[in-house]
Amino acid sequence: MLRARERPERRRRGNLAAAAFLVLLVIAVAVGYGLTSPAANTESVPATGPGTEPAPAGAPPGAFVEAWRAPSAATPVPVVSGPGIVTADGGTVVGRDAVTGAERWTYTRDRTLCTVAEGFGQVLALYPSADGSWCSELTALAPDLGTRGPAANLDVRPGARLTASGSAVVASSADYLETMRSDLVTTLMYGAVVAPAQPDRQPRSGCTYTSIAAAAGRLGVVEDCPADGADRLTVLRPDGSGDADTPNVEFSVALSTRGTQLLAVSVDREAVLLPGPPELQILDRGGNQVSLIGLDVPEAEVAPPADRVGATASDAGRVYWWSGSRTIALDRTDLAPVWTIRDTLGAGVEYGGSWLLPTAAGLAVVDPVRGVVQRTIPVDRGGYAGPVVLAAQGGVLVEQRGTELVALRPA
Repeated sequence: MLRARERPERRRRGNLAAAAFLVLLVIAVAVGYGLTSPAANTESVPATGPGTEPAPAGAPPGAFVEAWRAPSAATPVPVVSGPGIVTADGGTVVGRDAVTGAERWTYTRDRTLCTVAEGFGQVLALYPSADGSWCSELTALAPDLGTRGPAANLDVRPGARLTASGSAVVASSADYLETMRSDLVTTLMYGAVVAPAQPDRQPRSGCTYTSIAAAAGRLGVVEDCPADGADRLTVLRPDGSGDADTPNVEFSVALSTRGTQLLAVSVDREAVLLPGPPELQILDRGGNQVSLIGLDVPEAEVAPPADRVGATASDAGRVYWWSGSRTIALDRTDLAPVWTIRDTLGAGVEYGGSWLLPTAAGLAVVDPVRGVVQRTIPVDRGGYAGPVVLAAQGGVLVEQRGTELVALRPA
């Protein structure tokens, strides 16, 4: 009888032990996730209030003076979004007051950033995976307050670039491209897809991507494929129609040689730079040659850039490409060359109705229609003579000088 009375008590003790085990298991899983998830070792300090827009740009002034500077090795081009300017260095993204450079918000992880860019009016911060073999962890940050938005896991390798164009952002690496819409849902996967849902959906394997350009809902990529005797130009539609791992290919054609560079795409044209002697080949929407035009570019500056993304900027009427020593303006519709200015340090930026081009002496004020240099605004860069990527936030001019961002204000 005593044993019979003990059985319910044993069952109760067993149930309590099982429940305790489940609680410990849940805690262990939560701790494990916390240690390995993107939220681990992350510090987010949002801004306490909205920022103030800087005064709009007027006509280019007689002089600029330095307002502030900050390290920003993770921004290949200046990130100007919302009312402020963003710098990114090491593992930290900082939203700054455009005029003073004061920190308004920060977002920090214990990993060195792969790259940071603007897209969809947000700041896109790409971090590496835990083992460093991928640039996989993408977080969107509100440019004004620094609060976190959508996140995504990508399959691009180190050396990745993020490039925004209209309704899509392209993440590119040497053998893989991925495009996303504004909620960071993937709309296109192209190239070396990791664990595809179904095999044989990619048109070619073993190719590397040497040059990309995007505009008007079209993404162009120059491919170097072992099976081809020359480069190949492929134009894709990254609009998200159909399955993401089944590329929507507009056309793909073999080019005449290797070592080519895609400078720009428009609604129905593609501009490809060919080596020896340098020529601009303009193709139509079917990949057929429309024209072949000689370019005043040194042969050494024809090769595609190491990060696949050319040094370009644009306004309503033109695309501006910097070769490495000169800036060439292309008509935005037919991509034909309009003018060339030598001895420049970058593609430039629109400012107060003029086009500003960085030069060794400062900033050349250019009539963007005629390509005439009207005057030069002196800028002392303290011995820095490398490439200069420009952006404007209202009347504040921003120069990306290598791994440093320098803000200039009208004197």
